[in-house]
Amino acid sequence: MDRKQCIVKLFVQPSRGLVDENFIILVQKDLPGYQLTVHALHKCEDGHSWEAFGHYISNAIGTVNVSEDPSLGGTYSGVEQMGLLWSLRPVPGSKPGLRLRKMNVQIPMEVTISVYQGHQTEGFMDQVPLASVVVERWYMAPGVSRIPITEDRLSATLFLPPGPGPFPGLLDLWGGGGQLVEYRASLLASHGIASLALDYLTAKIIMETGKMVDLQYFEKAYKILEQHPQVHGSSIGMLGLSLGTSITLKMAVYSEVMKLRCAVCISGCHMQPVDGSVEEILKYFNQNADRTRISEENELIWRDVLLPVPSDLAFKVDMGRLKCPLLVVVGEDDQNWPASESAMDMEEMMEQAGNSHLLTVLSYPKAGHLIEPPYTPHARASLFKSLATREKMIVLWGGETAAHSRAQEDAWRKLLVFLKENLYSGSNPGTTSLSHL
Repeated sequence: MDRKQCIVKLFVQPSRGLVDENFIILVQKDLPGYQLTVHALHKCEDGHSWEAFGHYISNAIGTVNVSEDPSLGGTYSGVEQMGLLWSLRPVPGSKPGLRLRKMNVQIPMEVTISVYQGHQTEGFMDQVPLASVVVERWYMAPGVSRIPITEDRLSATLFLPPGPGPFPGLLDLWGGGGQLVEYRASLLASHGIASLALDYLTAKIIMETGKMVDLQYFEKAYKILEQHPQVHGSSIGMLGLSLGTSITLKMAVYSEVMKLRCAVCISGCHMQPVDGSVEEILKYFNQNADRTRISEENELIWRDVLLPVPSDLAFKVDMGRLKCPLLVVVGEDDQNWPASESAMDMEEMMEQAGNSHLLTVLSYPKAGHLIEPPYTPHARASLFKSLATREKMIVLWGGETAAHSRAQEDAWRKLLVFLKENLYSGSNPGTTSLSHL
């Protein structure tokens, strides 16, 4: 049979699913032993296009199964079922420093999966594919409710799982870039946890008053969750990434209002002025700005700014006072925060205090700072706007793409186990064994 007479079939199942859900890509009805390129293209909400591709050879019956067959080259190699998502990168000619982030969780991330003849590496837009399928990847499962929160002058969004509840609750904090970032909270609600995404650096109240929020701001957010009729008020946790970790640890240990059932800290540290406000925490971080390093690609490396780990308890959270289970997620190639050093010191503090049974540390070699939900494309470095100066700069986050992507997948699975076992469990906080993680 002539190659031109082959009508290649492309199947992607499911064609609509959550972003952390695997899919199967099957190419059929090609001739045996032919070279094929399977390509993914996504145009994000800011107008930039991203692509990934793998090189395959059809088997004896003219089939390629991306879940089972190895990619021989492209943006990933080997057997990688989800490589077409986690290896997405800006198309050639894009401006530097891009990072792929979902802005509107109420619409799906659309990815066009296509098959091309031969082993192609460029010029995909100038060719006609053998077959194409559009795939929808959602951060909100059907039935999840999105509720903007403005009471108590908060800038927040509550995501409620389908059904009447009550559901366990979670306060979700991102890092130093500010803005109301919703995609992790909406995905957590899709897994049964009422999640409140909170903006605490660029919130409306800050824009109006010119002043940073106080620590009561976080307690008000906790109260919103605690008092919501569809939230189980005695089963609330807190999740922070980067700077959000600093707030999470401070509130978990010192707040008399927030009685957290558990906490999760991703890529952060416990070093901060313990009696300090958010503004004072930021000033503390900035006072050693001269320790910033510059990479060969002119990217900022901030991991040394908080080192060495202080011995003075006035400048680090007293982890010996922690009373709820804590999951700490660390990328060992984090170039932004000294997360590994912090985790080791927290572990030592808790062992000395006798509460180390509350601590679970997940540490990933060759993973960087931005440990996100599964299949989020790895950003080794990206554009970052300083809140203080509004200056834009390229910041090095670290990590190697394949290892970082595996870390994201593993950490997310274990994070969900941790949250569900502590938030759904009827046992007292701290009694759940997490050794299987």
